[in-house]
This record gives sequence, C-alpha cells and structure tokens, in this order.
Amino acid sequence: MTTANNSGDKIYIFDTTLRDGEQSAGIAFTMDEKVEIARQLAKLNVDIIEAGFPATSPGDREAISAIAREVKGPVIAGLARAVMADIDHAYEAVRGAESPRIHVFLSSSDIHLAQQLRKNREDVIEMARAAVAHAKKYVSDVEFSPMDATRSDREFLHQIVQAAIEEGATTVNIPDTVGYAIPHEFEDLIRSIAENVPNIDRARISVHCQNDLGMATANSLAGILGGARQVEGTINGIGERAGNAALEEVVMAIHTRPDFMHVRTDVNTREFYAASQLVERYSGMTLQPHKAIVGKNAFRHSSGIHQDGILKMRETYEIMDPRVIGIPEGNSIVLTKVSGSHAVKSRLADLGVEPTDAEFKRIFDAFKDVADAKDEVDDRDLMAILAEQTQISVQDAWTLDLVQVSSSDHGAPTASVRLVDSEGQPRMDAAIGTGPVDAIYRAINRALGLENELIEFSVKSVTEGIDAQGEVTIRIRTDGGIYQGRASDTDILVAAGRAYVHAVNRSIAAAQRAEAVSSR
Repeated sequence: MTTANNSGDKIYIFDTTLRDGEQSAGIAFTMDEKVEIARQLAKLNVDIIEAGFPATSPGDREAISAIAREVKGPVIAGLARAVMADIDHAYEAVRGAESPRIHVFLSSSDIHLAQQLRKNREDVIEMARAAVAHAKKYVSDVEFSPMDATRSDREFLHQIVQAAIEEGATTVNIPDTVGYAIPHEFEDLIRSIAENVPNIDRARISVHCQNDLGMATANSLAGILGGARQVEGTINGIGERAGNAALEEVVMAIHTRPDFMHVRTDVNTREFYAASQLVERYSGMTLQPHKAIVGKNAFRHSSGIHQDGILKMRETYEIMDPRVIGIPEGNSIVLTKVSGSHAVKSRLADLGVEPTDAEFKRIFDAFKDVADAKDEVDDRDLMAILAEQTQISVQDAWTLDLVQVSSSDHGAPTASVRLVDSEGQPRMDAAIGTGPVDAIYRAINRALGLENELIEFSVKSVTEGIDAQGEVTIRIRTDGGIYQGRASDTDILVAAGRAYVHAVNRSIAAAQRAEAVSSR
C-alpha cells in the first residue's frame, strides 16, 4: 500500500464528501451510494468521515447509521447546529460507530450574528458552551466550528474557541465558510489561534476551506503551515457553491513536497482515482478534463516538446507518478467484441472496480452490446457502462424494454415504448411530442400513469468518433423531490429513455423508503 506518509507531524484527513459534498446543487446520494462511497473512503484510509447532517431528514439519519454500523476504521462524524435536538439526532446516528464524533457548528462573524442569529457575542459564546457540553455527554470526541471564522473579529474568535475547548472540544475547526481568505492571511489567522488561545494544547486545530476564489487547496496548505493538523475537504472538490478543498490535491501536495511542508498523512493514495471515479459517477458532476490530480488530461501530453521529454524521462514534465494515485498505466489489452470476460474483469480491476458476480454479468452483457456497435471499447466506455449498470442497485420497478421513434422535419415526432415491471409484466403506450425525446418521455408517463416534470437534460459524448456512446443525464421533479437519471448508449434516444426510467425508479425507491421509515 502506497501512502502519503512523509516525515513530520501527521495531518489528519477529514472527508466531508457525504455531507458538504452532497450540498452541491443537484446532488442527492442514495443510502446505498453513501455506504459504498464511505467504504471507498475507508480504503483510502481517511481519518474521519463526516457521514452527513442527521437533523436534516430521517433518510439522512438512516444512511449515517448504516455507515456507522458497516464502515470500520475511520472516525464517523455527524454534523449538528448548536441546537440540543440536532446534537441528539447526531448522537443517535453515529452511536453505532467504532469511533463516533459529533461536530457542532455556530456562527461567529458579526455579519452572521447580526443578520442570521440576531444575538450578541456573549449569548453566542454561551450557546457554544452549552452545545459542546451537551455533545460531550454523549461522546468523548467533539469538534467545534465557529462558522465564517475568516470574517470574524480575531479577539472574539479566540474567545469562542477557548470556551469550546473548556467545555470539552477536542478539535476546533476554523472554516473559511465563504472562501474569502487569502493564503498568507489564512496562515496568519491559524497561527494567531495557536499563539493566543491559552488552552489550545488540549485540542487539534482543523481547517475547512471553500473554493469561492479558487484558493481552497492553497488556503488549506497555508493553514497547515500556520499550525493546523487536520484538513477537511471532499473528493473532486465537490460542495456548496464553488466547492471545497479537493482532498486529492491537498494530500498529493503534501506527498509531492515533503521538503516544504514537513508533514505527512496516512492516506492510501493509490485509492484516489477509484474514489474520484466513484464520486463522479454517483454525483453526476462530470470532472473537467484539466482537473488537477484526477482529471482526464492530468497526465496526458499533446505538445511535441512535452512528448519528447516524457519519452526520455517521465520526470521532465510529470511531478507525480500516476500509478501512485491509482491511475492505471497504458494497457496493452484492447477490448473488442471478441474479448472474453477475463479481459474485461482484469481491466475493471485496473480501474479499481470489483463487481460481484451478478453485477459483472450485467456489466459484461452491456459491454458486448457496446462492443458490437464500435470497434474498440476504451476505459471511458467501460466507466459509462459501469455508471449505468451499477445504478441497478436501486431496485428497478420498471425496465425500458423497447423504444421506437418516428421523426421528420415535417410532422410531429411520435414514440412507442414498452416497459416491463419487476415481475416481467409489460406495459406499452405511445405519444406525440415536440421532439423525439419529449415524445419518448410522454409515452413513458402515459404507460406508467405519471406526471413528472423534466427540469434538466444534458447529453455528452463519452468517446470520440461516429460510433461514440452518448451519455444522457436528466433530473425530474415529482412529489416535491428531485431525482437524477443517467444512462449511455450508442443510440442517444435509447440512452434518453433509459435515463428517464432510471430517474423514475429512483423516485419510486425513495417513496418506498420514506414509507418504510414512517411506518417504524
């Protein structure tokens, strides 16, 4: 196992993909997806997983409880406002963990105190004391965050941090909540806490940086230089607004520059690529090709000068070995329609994917369908197949069995569909639409007796060429909830239909889970 384990103090890695990451607009992980992501984070060997915000919903509490029971190794944390009921919910959610943590937050900047809390500083300090003390009754490991710390008065910030530690906080997190800080300024802020909070030796300083000005990674590293020994962030940098510090960037900066940082982590860096792919798949948030560390182009070279240098010695233009991040080397196996299951399984393993036998059968059958339609199936094709097939973890109420479309530049497009339920019973219908995709969706709604609102539709080419797979991502609104569907096929209309049915299946599964929870 390759770890970012260089000399110096250990930096504790706190992953909040499942909490702050899920606050990205448009993301809603299912419980199964959350558990799978948490298991991958455990393989990555992060120190703390913030599994969610238990007070937000019964479903979130259920998912956090499942992670607490099933995922071993990391500390499992639940977020709570400085509200007693929130803290109670957080404890109920994480109590089954090997190492539970309650993370309490409370605003500390004057703008938040005046406009959001409508309280004075003395009242806020008392709120912080009471909340930390309440959490401490449940668990020994309590984290406290003064929200919007980088826009707070420093003297008041020192006072509220000191008060939280006096009540038992073992970690004090200094968040740059709105991404306002500049690295030099943030380093100085963290150093001021280390130097001016008299009881700071009883707690670990953490940093949580948002990316509104594109400096979340830089600010996190600056915080370490100022004395922080815990860093919070997300896989791929997903999160509220412009996102969080990307953990793969922070850890690999520490790993690559031990001469400057003089700290270490215990992260298994070889699991970063698999973690990135998993989060990209389940979040529906496509990585930009030039994303540092895990982007498609991060280790690709098109300039002749760069290619010449790389061929002579990799280090001329690469400061990291992609294998250390878990990115597989160029593969000599070319996957085509005559490839066997062993070749496909081996390539999936190279990509960090280990499906069950039942999952692999579905993946391999889908691979054969794609391979029949194009000369070569590359890694991006495989990941698109995987994205669609692993979505079957949502129990499918319906499967799109047939779609037929008639369309021309004169006349209304029409679509016929046949859907099959979980017991093999078919339903068929047809509809006219303003376009072929609209006709397909109207036909599906007619067949199932639904009234869903399509609020987002996007399509992209997974690979290049005339035989490229098209990947469709949609979002629908139904019964007050928003559900995402995703599918790929060499026929974009088939992909559109499958994506819509997948979103419908998710809405049905969510309704069934909500009914099960309410009946307990």
